[in-house]
Amino acid sequence: MVRFAKILPHEDTNTPIVVQGITVAYDGHHALDNVSFTLAPGERVAVVGPNGAGKSTLFKVMAGLLPPTSGSVSLFGGAPERHICVAYVPQRSEVDLSFPVTVRDVVLMGRVGKLGLFRWPGRADRRLVEECLALVGMTDLAERQIGELSGGQQQRVFIAQALAQEAQVMLLDEPFTGLDVNSQEDILAILEMLRRRKVTVLVSTHDLNQAAHYFDRVLLLNHRLISFGPPAEVLTAQHLNQAYGEQLRLVETAEGVMAFSDTCCEGGQEPHEPNR
Repeated sequence: MVRFAKILPHEDTNTPIVVQGITVAYDGHHALDNVSFTLAPGERVAVVGPNGAGKSTLFKVMAGLLPPTSGSVSLFGGAPERHICVAYVPQRSEVDLSFPVTVRDVVLMGRVGKLGLFRWPGRADRRLVEECLALVGMTDLAERQIGELSGGQQQRVFIAQALAQEAQVMLLDEPFTGLDVNSQEDILAILEMLRRRKVTVLVSTHDLNQAAHYFDRVLLLNHRLISFGPPAEVLTAQHLNQAYGEQLRLVETAEGVMAFSDTCCEGGQEPHEPNR
């Protein structure tokens, strides 16, 4: 779920995220190779690329969970492992959903970083938790066990936990995977609410159409940074070929580039429309 870190005061006027020359190497293999970018407050960024491109590794480095081989990450002017303002929500497959804990308790865990492990939450903490549950539409299910929820409901709970943490940077690793259309729309609505709150959000996704239509900028990654900028400038045939190679079949149309995955016929998936 959401990570917790030591509190380090910062000035909100500082740039939220500066990633400079991040490289992560395992046994001579580069999971990330010299990746650099800067984000402004309230930006919503889609991180896209093929499986194994380093998206999760990038998020873990930014959250202070994984030290880079070289390079640096600055959050509001400080190192990520010293900030409580960053919340990392991993893929649901990495979360033990069998643990017997209620929705309200999961969200309350977001206060641990502020309170410390041995302090009980006060009235103000519990009030904030209720506000966060209401913001993501989970008040009516607050006493339900987390493992009893649908995938979309679980994602909303994890985002509420990050809100309870008072995170100003959220890293959501494939939050749309396995969700139906209605659940995806619920998450997108919450992301719009986070934009209004000036929370900087990075979302890894395999849906290029979603990346093109719902995000301010797209970060196209395949171990190295292929391109970073507005969707129309990033999701071009040239850049997609560099990132995906033969994994995507690209078709130029009058309305833009259409990208077909190599599994679209087997799984019945719709084609991606990254730049219409």
